[in-house]
Amino acid sequence: MNRFLTQLRTELMLVLRNGEQLLLTLGIPVLLLVFFSLVDVLPTGTDDSVDFLAPGVLALAVMSTSMVSLGIGTGFERTYHVLKRLGATPLGRPRLIAAKTAAVAAVEMLQFTVLVPVAYALGWSPTSPNWLSAIGAVLLGTMAFAGVGLTLAGRLRGEINLAALNGLYLLLLLLGGMVIPFEKLPGAIRGIAHALPSGALADVLRDALTGGGSQPATSWVVLAIWAAVAPVLAAALFRWD
Repeated sequence: MNRFLTQLRTELMLVLRNGEQLLLTLGIPVLLLVFFSLVDVLPTGTDDSVDFLAPGVLALAVMSTSMVSLGIGTGFERTYHVLKRLGATPLGRPRLIAAKTAAVAAVEMLQFTVLVPVAYALGWSPTSPNWLSAIGAVLLGTMAFAGVGLTLAGRLRGEINLAALNGLYLLLLLLGGMVIPFEKLPGAIRGIAHALPSGALADVLRDALTGGGSQPATSWVVLAIWAAVAPVLAAALFRWD
């Protein structure tokens, strides 16, 4: 536990020192939420776009932070041999992955303290939101996406990892029900979208906060499977150098 806490403290310090990245992590979801809430260009199927977008952007923030930011940063740490010395310590891959996942969860809590008030200011007014379920979904989503990001970061060279994660991010964004409703997708693609961690997280968050999930029970199962399998896969496949 002491090794885990030490590494967690190190990861949090690195996040705080990288002010530009932290600003982007906070700013981009806010900009997306504000822009698409005020400019009605997405087929949200709701009277007020923010009602559909708010849970989706919260899911997007989880994905961008725990998969893309974490995966790209870790990939370059490995490419530049920053992690090589950690491989010779008693820390171990599971503790490293757990510490990095916990650090991005802390960043996500900071994101939510910004995004939720902005959504309310834009007119979001959910009826009886279940914040406890939403927090549980975020934790599962963080584990799932961190596992995916660290799996790629632990196997690919930095430049290839960067391209792979950005491409995967775009794919999951388009198919994940975050900004485009599932019912607007073609039937064959819709089934795939529900099986993705992005689709599952967006669906359970939307159900927890607005009661608008399309198949929340199935999405909880899908999200839990991703959260259980992805970190184990990352720990098994991760290479220090």
